[in-house]
Amino acid sequence: MIPVMKSPKDYQAFRISPGDTNRLAIVFDPVTANASLTVCVEIFDPGGKTPPNRHQLAVEMFFVLKGRGRATCDGKTVSIKPGDSLLVPPMATHVIENTGSERLYTLCIMVPNEDFVELIRSGTPVELDEEDMRVLGRSDMLVAC
Repeated sequence: MIPVMKSPKDYQAFRISPGDTNRLAIVFDPVTANASLTVCVEIFDPGGKTPPNRHQLAVEMFFVLKGRGRATCDGKTVSIKPGDSLLVPPMATHVIENTGSERLYTLCIMVPNEDFVELIRSGTPVELDEEDMRVLGRSDMLVAC
């Protein structure tokens, strides 16, 4: 099998519900990955958060790329920052929220897909802006010499 290569300009982003304060940029889905998984970057504006949610079968992992926040899972709350990972087991009710003054970016992987990408795509398409593209392309980390 030939590996699938994508760059941030190829990602499609959505806001699941009109009032949501987070957006999801789809990196890989079951069709492109040929496997039951969803990989996306979840982008939270300051003060943004997910609604409380849980998954019947899926394990969900969040890796913090940029920003600061708080994760609550089954009543336990921890602070999260760049480099932190959070693994959410099936049936665990969880919320991720941005507690910082800038956007929070998390890499999110869900296995199996459990109709997650279909839920994302059923939302409203949104554009990734310059800040999003800098973070996703990691050019926000480049330092002039």
